[in-house]
Amino acid sequence: MSTKPLNVQELARSPLYRRRVMSNRVGLFLSLSAMVVGLLALTWILAVLLIKGFSAINLDLFTQITPAPGTPGGGLSNAIVGSLMLVGVCTAISTPVGILAGIYLAEYGGHSRFANLTRFVTDIMLSAPSIVVGLFVYAIAVATVGNFSGWAGTLALSLIAVPVVLRTTENMLNLVPTPLREAASALGAPKWKVSLSVVLRAAKSGVMTGVLLAVARVSGETAPLLFTALNNQFFSLDMGQPMANLPVVIFQFAMSPYEDWVSLAWGGALLITFSVLALNITARVFFREKVQA
Repeated sequence: MSTKPLNVQELARSPLYRRRVMSNRVGLFLSLSAMVVGLLALTWILAVLLIKGFSAINLDLFTQITPAPGTPGGGLSNAIVGSLMLVGVCTAISTPVGILAGIYLAEYGGHSRFANLTRFVTDIMLSAPSIVVGLFVYAIAVATVGNFSGWAGTLALSLIAVPVVLRTTENMLNLVPTPLREAASALGAPKWKVSLSVVLRAAKSGVMTGVLLAVARVSGETAPLLFTALNNQFFSLDMGQPMANLPVVIFQFAMSPYEDWVSLAWGGALLITFSVLALNITARVFFREKVQA
């Protein structure tokens, strides 16, 4: 028994075809609506940040320390330097640890029990609230020592950044084709050299993206620093003492009744936003030119 194929007109009149077209249109409409709502919310947030933040940008913001309550003027120089030190040391710690751990999971660990346990713990760390990390570091590095410090804040930020770098590195290395590894091994290169000089080099752009994601995440973390680095009204480079940082200063100043403090909080929020944006753009342009070269 032969079946006669439907022509275009008959297919357009088919109830099944109409239902599928209607479902496609509804799904497309909902997707576009969600995108528009998200873009409007993001535009609104950025517009308010730009309007209120630019009004607080001046030379004093970068040269003066945070003012006392009710004192006009002042700036965020101590908080800016403190944030740079905390994030810089955190990056120096989390980048090699996360990359080396990611190389182990992708190239050596496979599906062994230890590798699977590491992935499980990493996934837990990725989903753990940052305030829990802050409380944990407070219990082991602040309460036992007896004082808040920049080192404790760096430890808390590193515990947040390492899982991001690790999982991104592992995923990027798994995307490298296996024949590339086999070709390098066939030339007599040992496995460690293949992993570092061939596989990691092929995935360096993706790995760098993971590092940038980790830096972007820890740059605005407030809860862990409230329990570890706390704050410091004065300029200090001593990592063994409480250290000023932008996230905590923004939190405290934004909640204050003083207009000068609130204005400084908007300026600090704008600095963090543009710093992370500039870091991402610079790194992407740099690595794109390196690849083309």
